[in-house]
Formats: sequence, structure tokens, C-alpha cells
Amino acid sequence: MKTVVTPGRRQGFTLIELLISAAMMAVVLGAAYACLSAGFSGQRVVEPRSDTLQKARIVLQQISAELRAACPLPRGAAFLGVRRTLGTVDADNLDFATHHHSPRNPGEGDFCEESLFVERDPVGHGYALWRRRNPTLAFDPLSGGSREELADGLRGFRLEYFDGEDWYDAWGDPHAGSAKSQSRPDKPNSSGLPEAVRVTLWLEPSSPRPRSETDARRPASDPPLMFQTVVRLNLPTGTDAASSSGPTSSPPTTGGQPQGTP
Repeated sequence: MKTVVTPGRRQGFTLIELLISAAMMAVVLGAAYACLSAGFSGQRVVEPRSDTLQKARIVLQQISAELRAACPLPRGAAFLGVRRTLGTVDADNLDFATHHHSPRNPGEGDFCEESLFVERDPVGHGYALWRRRNPTLAFDPLSGGSREELADGLRGFRLEYFDGEDWYDAWGDPHAGSAKSQSRPDKPNSSGLPEAVRVTLWLEPSSPRPRSETDARRPASDPPLMFQTVVRLNLPTGTDAASSSGPTSSPPTTGGQPQGTP
């Protein structure tokens, strides 16, 4: 008796199974795209802030090193800090001398006259922090030398001065050494050097973009990042360089590190 073998039928995917598989694949791809997009968005937010943090750290380290080695200017006020604003932006000025300088040309030493000031950024139409350095003994210690930009995207620059007991918004007499001098011996912030300087810096949370003059006067939508440090000057003891002859106390510090807060 011969047995007839019937070949089995080939089975494939049904239309319903294909539709379910396609729907599941679409869900998986959509979730992967959402995660990838969120990662790129987070990177776009974090990277500019990281650049701003690095910029602020470098600027504050430079200013701190120069203030620690501060010394009196040769003429006029020994240390001159002026409270100033540009519109609604804090834009303080500071003129002092420092021994934190590496000689580059013949005849130079470690002495350098320095200024810190704020001006409008000609490129971004915002504000920028500038530094002037003059390694020579100029007739006018508040001018001359070369200047360089320390930071753009500035939202504010404030300096406060500590005499051992109190903090002051300004230091020194702009007319020292002239007939217009208004220095008073009972004002500890009128002459000499302060014991410490508190530096506060406000920067754009992201890289500054070129804007028009009209936009530059409008308040920015994002709050700035604030960085602050307190620098104690290395004053010689037993000399007239100290700003106050009274008892001294330690100024509140922030650990000497920039602190960023949105």
C-alpha cells in the first residue's frame, strides 16, 4: 500500500501581524528620536553655560592674581576705585598698580599700572570688560599702555572694598595730589590700599549674539549668571599701605572660587 505524503503549506505573516509590527517599530523609533532630540537640546543649553563658566573663572583668576600683588600707584591716589553705571548696568572702574607682571621688553620690571573698566562692545552691541596695562612709570598713571578685552557678553561689573571693618562702594580720592583733593583723614577709604576687594561679575548665560543698538537697550529675557569672589591683598605690615590703623577683621569670603547662579 503506497502512502501519499501531502506537502505542508508554507505559513507567513498575516496582514494584522504586519500592521502590529509596523506600529511597534514606529513607537520604538519615535521614543529613540525623542531621547536623541532631548540629548541634543540639553547639550545646546549646557555648552554655552559651560563656556560662560570657564570664561568667568579665567577672568576672576586673572583679576585675583593681580589684586593680591597690588601696590600703590606712583602719583595721586594709591588705589582708585570709582562706582560707575552705564544705563542700568553696573560698570565700576578700578585703577591700581601691581607686581604681578612678567617683563617682556628691556627696561621693564615686575611693576605694572593697571585699569579695569567697562565699555560698549563694538561687535556685539552689548558690554565688555577691558583691562589696560602699562609696565612703565608714566607721568599719568591712569593712561597709556595697551588694552585688551577680558570678557564680552557682560551684564554688570561691581567692585567693593574692605578696610578691615566695613565694605565701601568706592575707594580713594580721584583728585588726590591736586588742589581739588577732598581726602579726609577720618575716612578710611580715602587713601592707602584696601585689605580686600569683592569682585562681582554678571555674564550672559549663553554666547552673546550681535544685536542692534535698540535691542541692546532692552532688558534681556534670560537672567544673567552671577560670579563672585573676595580677594585679600598681600599688604606689607607695619607700613602706611594699609587703609586703616584700627583693628582688622577677616572679610566674608566665598572660598576664592567663582560661584555661578542662574
